[in-house]
Amino acid sequence: MINYTFNSVFAPFMQSFLRLKNTMGFGTVKIEYIFKEFDLFFIRENIKEPVLTKAMISKWRSGKVNESERTLYDKWSIISQFARYMCHMGYPCYVPRLPKRNFDAYIPYVFTHKQMQEIFYVSDALTMKYKNMSSKMFSIPAILRLLYGTGMRVGEAVSLKNGDVNLNNNTILIRKTKNQQQRLIPLNTSLRQVLLQYIEYRNRLPLANVSDDEFFFFISPSGFSLNKSNVYNWFKKVLKQCGIPHLGGNHGPRTHDLRHTCAVHSLMGQVKAGADIYCVLPVLSIFLGHKTLIGTERYVRLTQEMFPDIIEMEQSISSYIFPSISKIVRTNEK
Repeated sequence: MINYTFNSVFAPFMQSFLRLKNTMGFGTVKIEYIFKEFDLFFIRENIKEPVLTKAMISKWRSGKVNESERTLYDKWSIISQFARYMCHMGYPCYVPRLPKRNFDAYIPYVFTHKQMQEIFYVSDALTMKYKNMSSKMFSIPAILRLLYGTGMRVGEAVSLKNGDVNLNNNTILIRKTKNQQQRLIPLNTSLRQVLLQYIEYRNRLPLANVSDDEFFFFISPSGFSLNKSNVYNWFKKVLKQCGIPHLGGNHGPRTHDLRHTCAVHSLMGQVKAGADIYCVLPVLSIFLGHKTLIGTERYVRLTQEMFPDIIEMEQSISSYIFPSISKIVRTNEK
């Protein structure tokens, strides 16, 4: 939940819409920020009746000249859903049509194993030019390894509390997820050692309750928790020192690409170990917290495009399942 109270004539309907979305298992933070923008717009325009009109939507749109097509598309989608909801509630509203998706879909950047080693090396060598107790650099080496080692979303990682990290059982419980479904993530030995070392140094900080279960796991020396922007800004500095070009403008590489890299490298490792890639998919899907296999299947394509030899190896492993056409023809001829 964001720290904002809806005050326009649409406020009760926005709140009930958010409750509905939450009950259905959808994340609502993005919707809340979009609703906040519309709520302030309705207040400025002094709207007295809870009815969306074409004129109102057009006036709102006319003030969005500097926003990207992707951002506008997301906002159009939310206001269109909300308008349909209002109609179902008995308030006739104008339902805007979604614009064509002219923006390119983001192509994930998958780091090589060598690049990941360089990223970890550079993150370990980060130094401060001056004392800044609020700097989040302290947590960066550990959190980058966690993102790569678990495929965790950045928002999930920065939301972790001490009580969520159980190094006795080698597991992490993720409570705040994109799909509103908690999941348990296993830790391997090397990642466990990284987190143990982080905790050892973190607990030396002169902070009260730093090890309490409800205290944030990743913090600055002053005790403040991290956010996604903190991690992204330091990640860009690490990429620069690694000589990995950062294009910006949502063209990557992004911290979220560590999640993509985790998935592709996991598939590579499983296939090399002799596993059937399509038997591994359901396990990877649960591990990453996807609702369906559709979101996970894209990594098969990425793996095939980047490492075609891996897929060829997979095909030879599972060839007994699907015999070749030529073999079938010869069998029938007999």
